[in-house]
Amino acid sequence: MRIDCGLYLDGKRLEGTDPVELLELAKLNGGFVWLGLVEPTLEEFEPIAKAFKLHELAFEDAIHAQQRSKVEDYGDLEFVVLKTLFYDEASSQVETGDLMMYIGSHFIITVRHGDRVGLSGVRQKLEGNPTWLSHGPYAVVHSVLDHVVDIYLHIASELENDVAALEEKVFSNQRKSWSQDLYFLKREVIEFRRAVDPMAKWIPRFALNQELNVPKVMREFFRDIEDHINRASDTASSLDALLASALGADMAQVQLRQNEDMRKITAWVALASVPTMVAGIYGMNFDYMWELHQPAAYPVVLGCLALFCGFLFRKFKKSGWL
Repeated sequence: MRIDCGLYLDGKRLEGTDPVELLELAKLNGGFVWLGLVEPTLEEFEPIAKAFKLHELAFEDAIHAQQRSKVEDYGDLEFVVLKTLFYDEASSQVETGDLMMYIGSHFIITVRHGDRVGLSGVRQKLEGNPTWLSHGPYAVVHSVLDHVVDIYLHIASELENDVAALEEKVFSNQRKSWSQDLYFLKREVIEFRRAVDPMAKWIPRFALNQELNVPKVMREFFRDIEDHINRASDTASSLDALLASALGADMAQVQLRQNEDMRKITAWVALASVPTMVAGIYGMNFDYMWELHQPAAYPVVLGCLALFCGFLFRKFKKSGWL
């Protein structure tokens, strides 16, 4: 499905709807076409791919989502794939999508899979800055990457808050295991890292690689994006390590509480063993037992039991078993 298509000459948008006609005008007048698509079908994308002479491998990637974040150089065409992220605050989940960019000398085609992260705001912002837009298709590439990376940093901040809140629960005095919550949050961090870490590897190519057709004046701006994506990647790595440590601490606390429970059970069993032993002796029904015919024997036995049980209770209490 086509969302928007525009021809830009000297940073200003000209009217027109047919991408093929606009591309011819761009080649004649030195401008470029920005075509935006969302989840195109094979029938929708095939004529566009032929008109813009897209590489067949890049053509297949546009139809099938769930591509790994990457940048590929096909000579006169650069193909970029990156993951878009959306943070659902209600469920504290990270949702992912795919964004692909085909970058030629006179065009840029953006293909999105997933509706959570739109680019209409990026287009409007660029159209309000003709000077920047006059740098060509890579002005769009920079703005799109900057928009996506800003979302990465926002999600990293949200995940930091979630991890801090869960850490506080883990080290609280609540007798509860938080392993399930830790596992689910760790899964969200891994999903975040799948988007951020590969992108951090290829972003430097736009700032340093002479093979890509990036205008020299724009390379320093891509270095700024590189700094931001590295910060997001470092944050994701730190959060992953924190969650692993918190999960280990939670399991250790569970084992510690189990040991405490076993000590308490053992202490109560020891307290009950002495009366059980005496009761067992008295229950054997012998005729000749010296204490049976002495009036003071019964209270003496009970007194001894009370003293011995009190002694055990004090020792267990002092050692922290009760």
